[in-house]
Amino acid sequence: MIIIERKDGETIDRALKRYKNKHRKIGVNKEVRRRREFVKPSVRRRNEVLKAVYILKKFGDQ
Repeated sequence: MIIIERKDGETIDRALKRYKNKHRKIGVNKEVRRRREFVKPSVRRRNEVLKAVYILKKFGDQ
């Protein structure tokens, strides 16, 4: 759970902005999406390899 301490004289808008930035930095949404369904380690690794091959083909000759 993310806790934001409101500083003296800080507006609610500014505190909300700090909360949103912290939320984005720790990757809560990404973690929720990742945990939505189980992916076998072998499938995860295969996807990483395929992505790396794609990136090499697309940007490797530059």
